[in-house]
Amino acid sequence: MGLGLAIAWLVIADPLSPFNNGAPPIENLTVERTVLDSDGIHLKIRAGGSEPVVIAQVQVDDAYWRFVQNPPGPLPRLAAAWLDIPYPWVHGETHVVKAVTSTGAAFTFEIPVAVASPPGGLRPMLAQVPLGAFVGIVPVVIGLAFYPLIRGTGRRGMDFVLAMTIGLLGFLLVDTLAEAFETGGRSAPAFQGTAMVVLVAALSFLVLFAIGRRGGAPTGLVLATYIALGIGLHNLGEGMAIGAAFTAGAAGLGTFLVLGFALHNVTEGIGIAAPLAERRPSLIVFAGLALLAGAPAVFGLWLGSLAYGLQWTALAFAVGAGAILQVIVEVGTYLATRHEGGGAVWLSSPAIGGFAAGLAIMYVTAMLVKI
Repeated sequence: MGLGLAIAWLVIADPLSPFNNGAPPIENLTVERTVLDSDGIHLKIRAGGSEPVVIAQVQVDDAYWRFVQNPPGPLPRLAAAWLDIPYPWVHGETHVVKAVTSTGAAFTFEIPVAVASPPGGLRPMLAQVPLGAFVGIVPVVIGLAFYPLIRGTGRRGMDFVLAMTIGLLGFLLVDTLAEAFETGGRSAPAFQGTAMVVLVAALSFLVLFAIGRRGGAPTGLVLATYIALGIGLHNLGEGMAIGAAFTAGAAGLGTFLVLGFALHNVTEGIGIAAPLAERRPSLIVFAGLALLAGAPAVFGLWLGSLAYGLQWTALAFAVGAGAILQVIVEVGTYLATRHEGGGAVWLSSPAIGGFAAGLAIMYVTAMLVKI
């Protein structure tokens, strides 16, 4: 009640009016999506700032150009709209678009390499299924195929494999957080990308940790399922990045992403298989784990190509980071409980070597494909 009265007084009395010196309101525009087709350039923009934003003029390559805004009118805070510009863009050229607001503020966006965006519809979505399977499912299946080798490694070998799993998940955590912070930083400032990533990752970790510990520390198939879930959430964000790259016409970027993620996911499959070494699961179980870890890449491709938003991609990566952190804690606990000395196992050569190997494998595969 008190807060409501204070807000009503602030609106009615307007005590800030004496400080109004005629300065224009603070404005912000963020481009969330770029589509190039035979009709011209289409930009999805989102408004930020203290007052509604009115797009008054649009320039393309320093020339004023007519445009259509959909929906029309002023853009309130956090509202989004499409700017349809019938500009004859040139394949392979760089184009610079400048949106000028009614206050005279100018916001510049660059299209580094103009390439036609793939068309939407059911057929392109179906064509993305094999691509998503190549990115997510097939590499995980290849990694799971190492299960017989892992099963015959012995006690010290299992310590090495479990520590390697923690190493590759540790790199994956750092990489996922970096992607989340970078993507969140490019989203509209009102979404507070950095704070959003930290809070969502922490909440994701706590929720999954609480669920996983209801029956005690997970082991065996349950632990493998959590590893697959964490990897699957990470692959969802990766799929969104690939879908957005292809939709933006960055076919080369998408190809590099596809190769990089496929190489990463082979080692992730090995990590999923590690907790299963003490039992012999059926092929149906392996198929379910592969789908849980890899199938989200397909859904990510669809989301990235149809409804891409920087804030949503950052959110997906943040959830994945929280899930990966939960898995790291659980695998570390599982490794410690296998030995009477508990945490002292981390001082053994198999654990140190496995952890270092996991980090090195993920780092090298990332180095080969990063652009």
